[in-house]
Amino acid sequence: MPNNDFNLKNFLAELPRLPGVYRHIDDAGDVLYVGKARDLKRRVSSYFSKNHSSPRIAHMVAKVAKVEVTVTRSEAEALLIENNLIKQLKPRYNILFRDDKSYPYLMFSGHSSPRIAYYRGSTNRPGRFFGPYPNAWAVRETIQILQRVFKLRSCEDGVFNNRSRPCLLYQIGRCSAPCVGYVSPEQYKNDVKRAIKFLDGNSSEIMDDLESRMLEASDSLEFELAAVLRDQMKALAKILHQQSVDNTGQGNVDIIVAVRSGHKFCVNLAMVRNGRHLGDKQFFPTQINDDSEAEVITAFIAQHYVDHVLPPLLICSHKPSDNDIVGLVAQNHSVKTRVLTRPQSVQKLWLDQAVSNAELALARRIGETGLKEQRTLALATVLQLDTDDNALENLHIECFDVSHTSGEATQASCVVFRNHAMQPSMYRRYNIVGITPGDDYAAMRQVLSRRFSHVADGKSPMPDITLIDGGKGQVEVARKIFAELGLETSTIVGVAKGEGRKVGNETLIFADERKPIALGATSEALLLVAEIRDEAHRFAITGMRNRRSKARTVSRLEEIEGIGPKRRQKLLARFGGFSGVADASVDELASVPGISAETAERIYQALR
Repeated sequence: MPNNDFNLKNFLAELPRLPGVYRHIDDAGDVLYVGKARDLKRRVSSYFSKNHSSPRIAHMVAKVAKVEVTVTRSEAEALLIENNLIKQLKPRYNILFRDDKSYPYLMFSGHSSPRIAYYRGSTNRPGRFFGPYPNAWAVRETIQILQRVFKLRSCEDGVFNNRSRPCLLYQIGRCSAPCVGYVSPEQYKNDVKRAIKFLDGNSSEIMDDLESRMLEASDSLEFELAAVLRDQMKALAKILHQQSVDNTGQGNVDIIVAVRSGHKFCVNLAMVRNGRHLGDKQFFPTQINDDSEAEVITAFIAQHYVDHVLPPLLICSHKPSDNDIVGLVAQNHSVKTRVLTRPQSVQKLWLDQAVSNAELALARRIGETGLKEQRTLALATVLQLDTDDNALENLHIECFDVSHTSGEATQASCVVFRNHAMQPSMYRRYNIVGITPGDDYAAMRQVLSRRFSHVADGKSPMPDITLIDGGKGQVEVARKIFAELGLETSTIVGVAKGEGRKVGNETLIFADERKPIALGATSEALLLVAEIRDEAHRFAITGMRNRRSKARTVSRLEEIEGIGPKRRQKLLARFGGFSGVADASVDELASVPGISAETAERIYQALR
């Protein structure tokens, strides 16, 4: 319950009856839960009533030391702030979904002969974009369809502008070769327009057009063209049959399904755009307690559609537990969206398919994570950490390693383990500068100072375990840094290589009074430590090699007389990097603006 510095009765009495965001905070200052409210006074007061809606709420309220609130202009604005705080703070009692902002698109470039391509990123650029698609496979499958039916190019502009004869895609009937004029610009543009109509859902119009053009070609005795159009019709008819698209399924729809097994959940998102089923994407929420499928769907809608397009129709396996959530999200998108939980016809088929995919994905996930959870439990047990399910799922491990080649291009790595798996999006590399080349202790001192100064300043969370790839010396460096910053040294664990540097011979070394532990080759805890340590080593070596290669590349070009920054940039841009420059002939080098024949010869000889 609240501490002595927080007068709950007075706080609740002074709360306004306005929309806003509230945060439950424990004695350590950690945010336990973030929520939104239409009426802050009513919502926050409900937590401190005698009867709680679930054991999870009662357990959380028992830890609350204080509550903070932020008043907003509307509940819709509160929803945005709530989700930003959830993603930033990751409160223990909020359902969390992995933040996946970058969905793939299918792009038609803005050229006179447009290219179709897989694309991620901002759509505020020339061209036409279709999507988002649930996964990369769905985009690439669509590209194959468009190539098979409409024979559109997918090559890069550099290839397209420099072809003298058609490529293999033309030979296998996947491109009409606009690069060499085998199809007129006007005819190619018409094919692009038909492809766009197809993606817009006007399939019947495309079929009618193909049929009329085929009959016209046949009447004009252009049998070769008629055969091409006939083949296009067959390919398109086969695709439409496979996708089971009919008039009852037209429109933009998201199908959201939640299935559970014990305390594990899978949310399956299926996307339908202009009547075409684009595929599925699975999400596995964390920090689940006694939440229901309806509560998980509510959390998904609130978090997912803050950053992504909200369609006019959501088909859900369960009615959201918050009746207002879709309306609030829709306000931020300026759209009107309805929720359907008992669909009919083809929409019911979509829902049933999404349920099946979710069940299969969850079963596969449980099978894959069983061993991972055992290893996390084994390590937590060895290190005498909390072993309840929630603590294990949120066990945060960071591992540091240093790599260089005889002191050159020294780089340190930090890799992160959380939720029973490595988290590549949280990895960091650190360029090490200002030290004696080859001084690994100084390198480790620099990376730990840079990383944990943010922890000491309260700008970053403290990991539960800080793994150091090294023995007593490296651990002592880490201990001194932590002591200087006022951080807990008991989280430091060194991984000292054993005899023969083989996995299984390592010893765990601690910065406090604990004795070293040799777990043995069969220890699941050691296997996990070795996996994390090896990933840190791989990530450090990769970064070091890239840095070294870049430094050597620049230095080799800089050493050539008459090659300044501008010429060097032109060379690298023209040939796509240093290897392209090194492989270029004298004539190719001389074709670069600003490079004379004499300079080209000098470059050619210098790079041999």
